[in-house]
Amino acid sequence: MSDDTQKEKRFGVKRWIVLALVAVGIYVSFMGPTFLRPITPVVVLPPEPTGLAIGDFQITNTILATLLADLVLLLMAFGAWRFARRGKLVPEGFYNVFEAIVEFLWNSVSGSASTKWAKRMFPIVATIFLLVLSANMIKLLPGFEAIGQLKEMHLPGTAYEPKHLFDIGSLGVYSLDKGKPHEVAAGHGQEDLGYSEQAAVVEEEAHEDDHGGAELCTSCEVVPFLRGSATDLNFPFALAFITVLVTQVFGVWALGLSYFEKFVPIRQLISGGIFGGINFAVGLLEIILEFAKILSFGFRLFGNIFAGTLLLSIIGVLTAVALPAGLYLFEIFFGAIQAYVFFLLATVFISGALESHH
Repeated sequence: MSDDTQKEKRFGVKRWIVLALVAVGIYVSFMGPTFLRPITPVVVLPPEPTGLAIGDFQITNTILATLLADLVLLLMAFGAWRFARRGKLVPEGFYNVFEAIVEFLWNSVSGSASTKWAKRMFPIVATIFLLVLSANMIKLLPGFEAIGQLKEMHLPGTAYEPKHLFDIGSLGVYSLDKGKPHEVAAGHGQEDLGYSEQAAVVEEEAHEDDHGGAELCTSCEVVPFLRGSATDLNFPFALAFITVLVTQVFGVWALGLSYFEKFVPIRQLISGGIFGGINFAVGLLEIILEFAKILSFGFRLFGNIFAGTLLLSIIGVLTAVALPAGLYLFEIFFGAIQAYVFFLLATVFISGALESHH
């Protein structure tokens, strides 16, 4: 059988598989039972408790997602280390991609600073890139922000009745029935509860099912077990704060205490006349700029990733078959771009701190 015939045969099989999946998607999303249809997500800005806790510290869904991203990053590092230990000169498979990413990052860093300082700053900025990239990629896994625990909806909006699907041991598995919506009015329930009280309520509801003494919720929403790390302000702002702090550390490391003359030019104020006063005012602006970097870093990553999550969720409800697949490809590209932008700005800021402000 010729190669052209084999390719045509494979293309024919794949074509029918794709068409079958599209047909199933159309049936499930628009014509099938209402409990299989996608529903509009509840937009919640703060992270939500999962019911897990370490002492008094509540484990939220974004913390779990960040720990998962950390685990992925550690496995990548361990795999690369094991491959390097084998002594192979030509990488293959995943390690070929990993080497290309690391080489690309190294070229970016070495082009911004001397080799001496590039070697010192590279582990930090490369780790930031890989962590943000991992966090942005794993949140695209199916069910990542759709599988969780049911709870009574307490905020104004549309909730749904639960539909029992099957049991896994003593655990009941449910879906929300789009055909049975409930409008929840403002002032209903527990919107005035504090964070710790909400966590206690969620933890209590997490251990309740239809086999227990408590009743299942009637106007339900889903609290996902995992939510994208960057959709929680704590994640991007923590990275932004660490980046700005490391910038100051490298500045002092390279220039000594004279680095702080960039912010408080006392000698120029004393001996520089009117221009000394101008330089002193510029130094105060530099202090404000350092705090502005934290805000810029944090809100840029948070805003783009949170908006992308909402876009995928809403478009997935309106056109649940074809368009979300294209948006997923866009989110993969956009998640990688956001990780690189964060990495590149961190590299530029640290490199700038290594040079004298004169």
